[in-house]
This record gives sequence, structure tokens and C-alpha cells, in this order.
Amino acid sequence: MSNRSPETPIPSRKVGMVSLGCPKALVDSERILTRLRAEGYDFSPDYAGADAVIVNTCGFLDSARAESLDAIGEALAENGRVIVTGCLGADPAFITGQHPKVLAVTGPQQYEQVIEAVRAAAPVAPNPLIDLVPPQGLKLTPRHYAWLKISEGCNHKCAFCIIPQLRGPLASRPVHAVLREAEKLAEAGVRELLVISQDTSAYGRDLRHPVHRWRDDEYRTHVQDLAQGLASLGLWTRLHYIYPYKHVDALIPLMCRTSAEAAPAGLLPYLDIPFQHSHPEVLRRMRRPAASEDTLERLAAWRAINPDLVVRSTFIVGFPGETEDEFQHLLDWLEAAQLDRVGCFKYENVVGAPSRDLPDHVPEAVKEERHARFMEAAQRISAAKLAGKVGTRAWAVVDEIDVDGDAVARTASDAPEIDGNVFVEAAEGETFEVGEMIRIEITDASEYDLFGRTV
Repeated sequence: MSNRSPETPIPSRKVGMVSLGCPKALVDSERILTRLRAEGYDFSPDYAGADAVIVNTCGFLDSARAESLDAIGEALAENGRVIVTGCLGADPAFITGQHPKVLAVTGPQQYEQVIEAVRAAAPVAPNPLIDLVPPQGLKLTPRHYAWLKISEGCNHKCAFCIIPQLRGPLASRPVHAVLREAEKLAEAGVRELLVISQDTSAYGRDLRHPVHRWRDDEYRTHVQDLAQGLASLGLWTRLHYIYPYKHVDALIPLMCRTSAEAAPAGLLPYLDIPFQHSHPEVLRRMRRPAASEDTLERLAAWRAINPDLVVRSTFIVGFPGETEDEFQHLLDWLEAAQLDRVGCFKYENVVGAPSRDLPDHVPEAVKEERHARFMEAAQRISAAKLAGKVGTRAWAVVDEIDVDGDAVARTASDAPEIDGNVFVEAAEGETFEVGEMIRIEITDASEYDLFGRTV
């Protein structure tokens, strides 16, 4: 029994956070930190100052699982009081088998269990007079942009993916709740919203698109109505993880046009579409949604509506059974599609994924060779596209200021952390502020980045 009198306050407690994986996991970490701050916890930037450390894990790929286990081991070695959550936490026996000294293991989106584990590890007495949480919650991103998660889970059964096993089926948030959150972020000074989910174009399908009121108007819980509502806030708004369904056509006219004169505002002409491959047979083996779509035709139609449209995507090479002809089809498709931003992964044989049982797995050496050829083609396309921007003018948002006072910025064509930057040299006496919109002239380009000066 404690000898502490009821009047004696429990000392301030500090919690550390290690957040791994995708932006969706980052949003989970922000929600956990917001709840903890509301209960009176402070946060430590290092292991030494923390009374407990939360490790938010990723379990999508074997390489991500290994990284998560390493992070847990490091936190245990440096601090010793570790709470594990996130996608890898869906298999607690796997974690405790590797690291039996962790205090608790919770799965993804189990915020209450995480909070309870922190309370048990480092109890604190909240003080409502001093422990204030901003209305938009606590963020792990810079003040001027924020990830906006609109749903959890996924209904697709892609052969290479275990996300539905980890995060469950699609569970959309009501549209008015998403729009209210976006409104609070705007009021707090956020200039850019990055909309994320496992399948943004399927938003609201699980709820059958109910209607809710926001700002004295009615909105369906549907990606089109959500996009219209978000666009009305006047922020830069990007849509990530869009599948090329037919109803996505309706989003293109909602997108603003970029101009060198007026800063773009609203729904940006930017789509993040995880195509994964181009060959119909590979897509069929992958069990991809919209596998039968003529994606080149769809891209051409979208660009005809809005020539400013920027498309980024990711691909997998070396999927089981992928032949040289199928891979060449992907390279030819890439040349025809002329995508603006491209990433590529070598297939990983993830534990629990149905693709593990497919025949004709591609040798690692072949995966490496195809990955190199793919990236060479993608780099060449990107370099040519960016070279075409030299001499043009655009608006950019400042993300960082380097030691020389120059700006690391992004145009409307680039999402933070995953796309390229524009490096803007400060003129004599010129200063920049993080989050500031600046008008620039592009003076040079590399394979992935731009260089410029203010005008």
C-alpha cells in the first residue's frame, strides 16, 4: 500500500514514442499522444527521460517486421519499460516470443488498451488547470500540414497483403466527423491536408453513404462529397490511395488548376494511385481491385479534363509467376503512362499472405535486376518531366529552412516525405518561414528534385 497522502500529487510522468510505418500509423500515434496529453502526461524526446516508451509498429512486410523488432529491442535496452502497439501487435505471441520483457502488447487502433498500459506503467494525476490540449490534437508533423485519416481497414483481398488481417474490414468515419476535424486543423493553422485510408475511393461504401450535415449543408459519406467539403476550406488537399474506379472520374473536375500567378487552393490536381502492376494476368494473380480497367485510357481522359494532374504510384516487381514478357509489359506501360512520381518494391514473401502459396516464385537475383531496370526507366521519365519545368514559375510551401537560410519547399505537385522537393536559395537579406507560401522560378532540375529562386 502506498504511503502517499491523497493530497500529494503524483509527479509528472513522461512518455516516449517511436512511430514506424505508414502515415496511417502516424495518425494513430498522434491520437494516442493527444489522449495521453489530455490525461496529464508530458513527452520525452529521448529514452533516458521517459517513464515508459510506446513503440507503434508496422507489420506489412517482413522487412518492416524486422525493423519493428529492432526498435522494440532498442527501446528495451535504452529504457526497459516498453509498450508495443500497431500492426505487429496483432500477433502478440510473436512479439513476446522475441521480446518477453515488454510491458504490454496491443493491436492497431486499440487506443484504450494503450492508454491503460501507460497508466499502469507510469500513473499520473491529471491537472485540468495546466494540462491543455489544442482542439486539433497533438501532431507529429510540422504545423502547416497534417494527415487526415478517413477510414480504417480494407475490404480487398490482395494476395500479397495482410492489412485486412491486421486492421480488419473497411470502417469509414462519418463525413461530418472528418470535415469537423479538417475544420479544426484549418483553424489551427494547417495549410495542407493529406487524405489517407487503405482505399480512399471506397470511402463510405461500408456505411452505404449516409448523409450528414456540416456547415448548414448536406454531404454524403462518399469520396466525392468529402472532396467537395474539404475543397471548400481552401487548403491544399491531396488524395492518397485512390483506386481507379469509374466514379473517380467525378473527382477530376473538382481539382483546381495550378497557376504561376495565383497560389492554388482546394483540391489539388494530384492523385496517389497504387497501380502495383500493368499486366492483366499479374493483376489477376495479385487479386487487385479494378484489375480489368484500361488504366492508360483512364489516365488520358483525366489529363484531358485537367492537364495539371499529377499522378504518383507504386509498383511491385518479381511477384510470383511474373515472366519476362509480363515485366516488359510493365516497362512499356510505364513509358506510355508517363507517371509523375513512381516508387517500386521487390516482392516480399510476407508471412500470412496468400501469395506465399503461389507457384513459380521469382529468384531474388531476378527481382533485383528487374527492380534496377524499372527504377532506371522511372528515373529517366522523372528527369525529363522535371527538366521541362525549368524556366517556369510556380507556388511552393516551405517545409524547412537549412543552416544557410535556404528553403526546402514543395510545389503543389509533391506530397511531403514521399515526393521530391524544390530547393530555393535565399537572396541577400531574404528570409523564409516554415509554412510560408512562396512564388518561385524553377532554375534547374535533377532526377527527382527542383531548384529555384523567389520571384
